[in-house]
Amino acid sequence: MSDLEWKENTLPVSSRFDDPYYSASDGRAETDHVFLQANDLPNRWPAMQSCTIAELGFGTGLNFLETVRQWREHKPYGAQLHFISFEQFPITPAEMHKALSVWPELNDLRNRLVDIWERQPALVDVDFTPDTHLTIHIGDANNLLPKQNCLADAWYLDGFSPAKNPELWNENLMNEVGKHTVAGGTFATYTAAGFVRRSLQAAGFEVSKAKGFGSKREMLRGTKPDDIHVADRH
Repeated sequence: MSDLEWKENTLPVSSRFDDPYYSASDGRAETDHVFLQANDLPNRWPAMQSCTIAELGFGTGLNFLETVRQWREHKPYGAQLHFISFEQFPITPAEMHKALSVWPELNDLRNRLVDIWERQPALVDVDFTPDTHLTIHIGDANNLLPKQNCLADAWYLDGFSPAKNPELWNENLMNEVGKHTVAGGTFATYTAAGFVRRSLQAAGFEVSKAKGFGSKREMLRGTKPDDIHVADRH
């Protein structure tokens, strides 16, 4: 059960964590700033024949849909995107449709996602478009991520506020994020919390602060150097 409430009937808020799913000013612009630009994806994609993005916190699916929209603009011919996400508290299809209806640019993609969501099993694993595969693990990432053998080129760390949802930002999970990142891979997140920064540094990332979205002063981004151990592919 998602425990979702609506602020002014437009902004989805988690009553479980007392935190909105995205910025009240413009969630799509926030996704672009925090995740796509901070991971430098539009600039990296033209040189990539395949890209794996992993995410903690699928939420409304906004990050995924905006990523697919921009992937179509920047990818080279024949390139493939694999988007992997982890979500413990999925919202309903009706809630997803309402939350994403704010952006007409995403209508076609939204309808496809909601259709998939209506048949949602414990694992979503589908070809979303001819050049994009979507995998969503439903459950606690602390238990699920260590069992995966994926290696991400970029991570979206988008759980609810670390102060309100520390379970999705703990040191062990950040270490798993590091293990499941290719050498030279990146992460980005809206938070600048000190314990998150230290955990990501301990996980092998070179971490820096960047300007946050809107009125938020700072956020974190980072890169995994080429000489850091990566997860076993077997």
